Amino acid sequence: MTTAAIVLAATFSVTGLIIWLIIGLIAGFVASRIMGAGGYGIVGDIIVGLVGAFIGGLLANLLIPDANFGLIGSIIVAIIGAVILIWILRLVTRRR
Repeated sequence: MTTAAIVLAATFSVTGLIIWLIIGLIAGFVASRIMGAGGYGIVGDIIVGLVGAFIGGLLANLLIPDANFGLIGSIIVAIIGAVILIWILRLVTRRR
């Protein structure tokens, strides 16, 4: 199950939603530390992590279709996606 599939499955249960938010928080927090962004606060880190999880899940599915990463693998994929998102945000905000 890819990260995107976990995100979609999470919308059908309260437990899944909580896991989804925790993965987003972890991914956003770790990615902001990796990128030296200083963090975006709890809500910002969750949003960056969730969008990053979606981006990472899409990329992972393109590279390895139908792969099952498990919980730790999903967190890693989400972190990679969140790092990519922060990088893109920095590119966009620097040009203004």
